[in-house]
Amino acid sequence: MLTYPSFDPVIFEIGFFKVRWYGLMYVIGFVLAWWLARRRAEKSWTPVKPVQVDDLIFYCMIGVIVGGRLGYCLVYGWEQLISDPLYIFKITEGGMSFHGGLAGVMVALWLFGRKLGRRFWEMGDFVAPLAPLGLGFGRIGNFINGELWGKPTDVPWSFNVGGQALHPSQLYEAVLEGFVLFAIVWVYSSQPRPYRAVSGVFLVGYGVFRFFVEFFRVPDAHLEYLALGWVTMGQVLSAPMILLGLVLFWLAHRDGAPQRAEV
Repeated sequence: MLTYPSFDPVIFEIGFFKVRWYGLMYVIGFVLAWWLARRRAEKSWTPVKPVQVDDLIFYCMIGVIVGGRLGYCLVYGWEQLISDPLYIFKITEGGMSFHGGLAGVMVALWLFGRKLGRRFWEMGDFVAPLAPLGLGFGRIGNFINGELWGKPTDVPWSFNVGGQALHPSQLYEAVLEGFVLFAIVWVYSSQPRPYRAVSGVFLVGYGVFRFFVEFFRVPDAHLEYLALGWVTMGQVLSAPMILLGLVLFWLAHRDGAPQRAEV
């Protein structure tokens, strides 16, 4: 069993201004997404050109932040939101929802795609490889904050938290949903693929990894298990992602050859 080092969530503060590790992880994720997008946009077959990357990442940032926070409040913090409508702005209380952030990014991609005259899933195929590293660093932020711990266990890599040996489920997610998923989607998307295929791979990969890790996580206290003594909200939200991803992948290969953007 390992000893959890109990990080200070605040890196430094100047007066009322505080820089937190969790926020820094988001910054790292967006910077990496921008850098990867610039690299990928140099390919002749991508729908986004290098000069358009800055605006794309800005749209996605807004989608992640607004969608992630709103999704968390509606799904996990509904009671707090009803009792205090300003709860949505109290970002240090509660957190962010991946599924809400995904919905926010989808809206952002639809808006940005209309601006470029591109189809929605073209934009999704371009952005999908950029997302996993940000997800991975976000989970590292959860670990630093000492939140979203897993179930009690006796595995040798468990962490001693409050006298209990717990699964570091945040790190499981960082590895699977972050770094492993990035490797899969980035390599798969390194060549032109059928329209919707890359988005399908991302949705299936994230959904399967998240569904799996939920078996080791402790559900939110106010939600508990939703059914059968093991079904969690995370699994309920991830199952449709897996189904949608499979449908997109099937449609992509049914329709045929890789589709290249106009040069």
